[in-house]
Amino acid sequence: MGKVAIDWKQYDATASWDELVTPAGRARSGAGPLLRVLSRLTDAELTERQAAAELAIRSMGITFTVYSGEDASGIDRAWPFDIVPRLIRKREWDRISRGLKQRVRALNAFIDDVYHGQRALRDGVVPARYVRKSKEFRQRCVGIDPPHGVWAHVCGTDLVRDRDGALYVLEDNLRVPSGVSYMLENRAIMKRVFPELFDDYVIHPVDDYPQRLAACLRSLAPQSRSSPRVVVLTPGIHNSAYFEHTYLASVMGADLVEGTDLTVGKDDCVYMKTIAGRVRVDVIYRRIDDLFLDPSVFNPNSMLGVPGLMRAWQAGKVALANAPGCGVADDKVIYTFVPDLVRYFLNEEPILANVPSYRCVEKESRDYVLDNLDKLVVKPANESGGYGMLMGPGACAKERTAFARAVRANPRNYMAQPMLTLSSAPTLVGPPGSDQRMQPRHLDLRPFILSGAETYVTMGGLTRVAMKKGSMVVNSSQGGGSKDTWVVDLDP
Repeated sequence: MGKVAIDWKQYDATASWDELVTPAGRARSGAGPLLRVLSRLTDAELTERQAAAELAIRSMGITFTVYSGEDASGIDRAWPFDIVPRLIRKREWDRISRGLKQRVRALNAFIDDVYHGQRALRDGVVPARYVRKSKEFRQRCVGIDPPHGVWAHVCGTDLVRDRDGALYVLEDNLRVPSGVSYMLENRAIMKRVFPELFDDYVIHPVDDYPQRLAACLRSLAPQSRSSPRVVVLTPGIHNSAYFEHTYLASVMGADLVEGTDLTVGKDDCVYMKTIAGRVRVDVIYRRIDDLFLDPSVFNPNSMLGVPGLMRAWQAGKVALANAPGCGVADDKVIYTFVPDLVRYFLNEEPILANVPSYRCVEKESRDYVLDNLDKLVVKPANESGGYGMLMGPGACAKERTAFARAVRANPRNYMAQPMLTLSSAPTLVGPPGSDQRMQPRHLDLRPFILSGAETYVTMGGLTRVAMKKGSMVVNSSQGGGSKDTWVVDLDP
């Protein structure tokens, strides 16, 4: 019998809130069976499980692409995956799910208001100048009425815990949020690698997501279409999320298309070109940014979009998910107003709290941010993927000086938050045979919310892990990995 790989007495759960282990080194409620199984594994067995996961990832073709940073090669990389799952109790998830639905309802109401009456702007809930200066505001969308009044049909909301275990919304991703395919594949890998754990827990499934997404998209189709055709519009094979585009199209039974595969007819309908002739398209799940959608309206040099697509959408002949213009609420400055939007549009108190934030466009907040750059995380309003941020505590004086200059030059484009100590979870790191193979690593969680005729929240989501010791940046583009997320009914 080989040496047991994990000595939980050596595991340090004191530096942050750990999802599975208490500061005293005991299993958190519900985590007992998981930790006991891990404790019985020898180093060789643990290595074998991790190798099985990596083999499954390669055989299933689960990849992502990095275009910037230290590993910026522009080629596909195998998806980084950790075999220790994250557990969330169902009773806690029920509250989170209610809060996510509430938040998305308010965000959709706000977007619809921005492109119609602008009551929230007139009433001063959000200053009108903040919206008008947003680079995601689309004048062409004013007056358009998307089905069900929904603009953000697929939302990925990032959740984090601080060192006290309190849960916060870090940001909302409303334009073309990615990652759900990895959530689904993570579950499939865990069933291969740790099948015995599925006997110890009642784990709520996530594999109904493709059917839920397909139903959501079909609910957006023009009412005259009894059997709507759905397509997934991708920028192409070189996009970092191309694996996800192909995966979702396949599991939904939808066609994967590029802009050149579609055309808009004189009747304002969208058609897909096939060898049998043109076929009408009713719903487009688009995975390209607004400005590349229609070269006749936005970027005239775009080779990714479809000329006339905005005209077809405006005429109600095709549905676009997510709707153009929804990015006006996918703005980190507008994010700071979401609790107020919940109160204004829904007449409810927010269930989920924001991370305390500072709007650099406001002088008092800007002065505080500039005086405390060494303590704060400063974010541009419309970047994603962890790019363009200043992680103040880890930045050098030269970086902070450059960021101060950028904030003064364009304060509307920046907001700041305190540096949270994100929660952690046991993660397999280091070489086989190491005494410190299981170490805490910081993480976040991205659940996905679908909004159409009905609203649906995934049971859990994509847990992203900062694989580098001490790092708080979990994005895969910045060296992060992921874990399977288990919403469990019981606390064994």
